[in-house]
Amino acid sequence: MTETFDVIVIGAGIMGCSAAFELAQRGLKVAVLEKGSIGAGSTGKSSAIIRQHYSNELTARMALYSLRVFQNFEERIGGECGFTQTGFAALVAAKDQAGLEANVALQRRVGIQTELIPPAALRELMPGLETTDLVCAAYEPEGGYADPNLTVNAYANAARRLGAKFYLDTEVTGLRFTGGKVEGVVTPKEKFDAPLVLNCAGPWGAQVARMAGLEAPINACRVQVAFFRRPAGYEASHPVIADFIHATYFRSETGQLTLVGLIDPGEANAVVNPDSYNENLDADFVLDAGERLIRRCPPLEASQSTGGYAGLYAITPDWHPIIDEALPGSGFFICAGFSGHGFKLGPAVGVMAADLLTRSTTPKFDPALFRLSRYAENTPVRGQYEYSIAG
Repeated sequence: MTETFDVIVIGAGIMGCSAAFELAQRGLKVAVLEKGSIGAGSTGKSSAIIRQHYSNELTARMALYSLRVFQNFEERIGGECGFTQTGFAALVAAKDQAGLEANVALQRRVGIQTELIPPAALRELMPGLETTDLVCAAYEPEGGYADPNLTVNAYANAARRLGAKFYLDTEVTGLRFTGGKVEGVVTPKEKFDAPLVLNCAGPWGAQVARMAGLEAPINACRVQVAFFRRPAGYEASHPVIADFIHATYFRSETGQLTLVGLIDPGEANAVVNPDSYNENLDADFVLDAGERLIRRCPPLEASQSTGGYAGLYAITPDWHPIIDEALPGSGFFICAGFSGHGFKLGPAVGVMAADLLTRSTTPKFDPALFRLSRYAENTPVRGQYEYSIAG
């Protein structure tokens, strides 16, 4: 049996479901094929931080657009996303102060509500923070975090209401081309025909690209997150903190917990098989993450470890995604490789992907920065002022 659609989306994470929603809104007949369940890849284990602190104008504008969607999610998409506004602060060493100031100026130019605040103001936002190594911090009062599973399922449901069909437990095993143009995909169950195929397979993105004879530089990398229960006196939720000095981030979670992960380029070296990797938390990671957390907030030394998990990033060489028609004129597109900072951009990426596939002459966000050919051209995406892998 063969099903025929206008577009086939491979992968039901935040990018696939957001793109499916935007494409269906434009009247296209959309099928989403997912080898597991909705959000079962990177999305379901995302830390789901919502920040706008980027060092490129494009990604900053995309983050701002996405924030407005998260803030008005029921009206814009329908359902719940679990957005919790806590504020977001970026901390850098004194040597990076000029870069921080320039990035804040860039963000303010595109309409982001952000400012530089002194250490004393930062301590008011989160009592107990160690700030003697800081001159200032960048603060976004509108930042926070969302619930990744609520968000992705809400997008899927919204796409369904517009007519998109979801085929779960349906692994794509091949792509079919005729005369250089895609005509559909193959699965163990049945064939699906469409003149447009969008690869939103995240950590499996390179595998899907190989079905088209392409080598996409996307590695599936294992990353970890630890949880700590804050001690008495520190029960109140706190802002999201991106500590570029200690290469860590942490945010509140329900149940008086703080979630801790790393901002570490070295995570790109932890390449794994996305179908078979250790999803449990390493004991040495708990110690390392806890020590970094305590260095920034000493009173949390009395926190209790409550476990955690390992998930996947889909990492590219420059830590930015590939959003492009991978084979020009073929109808085969890639939208993958978000390197751990894609969730917060999901609403904007859905719009970008839909504009790209429908060949809009007036796209809301120009995808040229994320073209696949940039690696062969040796023109990777770089921020104007970088202190790490912030995007």
